[in-house]
Amino acid sequence: MALQEVELKISELKTQLASLDQADPTLQKLRTELSQTIAKMKAELYAKLEPIDKVYLARHQNRPNIHYYIEQLFHDFLELHGDRMYADDGAIIGGVAMFEGKPVTVIGHVKGKSTEENIRSNFAMPHPEGYRKAMRLALQAEKFNRPIVTFIDTPGAYPGIGAEERGQSEAIARCLMTFMGLTVPVIAIVIGEGGSGGALAISGGNHLVMLEHSIYSVLSPEGFASILYKDSTRTKEAAQVMKLTADDLLNLGVIDEIVKEPVGGVHDDPSFVSQALKKIIRRQLFELSQLSGVVLAQKRYEKFKKIGSIN
Repeated sequence: MALQEVELKISELKTQLASLDQADPTLQKLRTELSQTIAKMKAELYAKLEPIDKVYLARHQNRPNIHYYIEQLFHDFLELHGDRMYADDGAIIGGVAMFEGKPVTVIGHVKGKSTEENIRSNFAMPHPEGYRKAMRLALQAEKFNRPIVTFIDTPGAYPGIGAEERGQSEAIARCLMTFMGLTVPVIAIVIGEGGSGGALAISGGNHLVMLEHSIYSVLSPEGFASILYKDSTRTKEAAQVMKLTADDLLNLGVIDEIVKEPVGGVHDDPSFVSQALKKIIRRQLFELSQLSGVVLAQKRYEKFKKIGSIN
């Protein structure tokens, strides 16, 4: 049974459980049985997820977005707008915040929770000005010696005519180059989709983390199937071949760490993941702050240079 179908069945059982009178002792046995059935279904389902299931979970409509993590991990967040060249791009949010009493710069993609929010954020597909805003904030962070934390969650950069006319490829390339040379610590976290150059542009961290059910790939499985197989129905096969899961990428040396998600995905217990991320950020900020700016940039460059190399 497909993951979506099992989720729907579990949702129906949860609704049935919630409808039972909690104060009625005669229903205790039924409540217990329903709870056990739900737990068993979830455990069995999430113990054998396939890559295509991870794609579904990475895109799940209830998956927490960057706004949740900013609220849970930082305080006194001050959003900064604009690229100082053309416009402000709602697909990327950035600003200054405090993490356990220390100033940091936070940058990331914005996936909306409603149609209106997604329209404002262009469904998390940045225009060139989004990447130029990210670049501006990164350089500002370097100027004031603030560490940077980025959150990656995008299907890819916006491929529209206007974006290309305003230098989409150049903006991504320059953003990549900027991040590679930064002399402050950079921690990058993939919280959902990490699609193509749109994700890579702000992924240039000293420490790259992925949530367990997030994905990180050169393009979408749908795009891969259409281009390589000339058959859009082979998406499941494409997801398997692409090695886009956190486990695959850790084994390949592309990422540095995986954050476990609760059974049912991060949307079932977001605080579980946010607490784990807080520990990782705390640890990495301490470790990376021991290194000089030159060493930080050098190690970051060497880290990404090794990706894809064959010994």
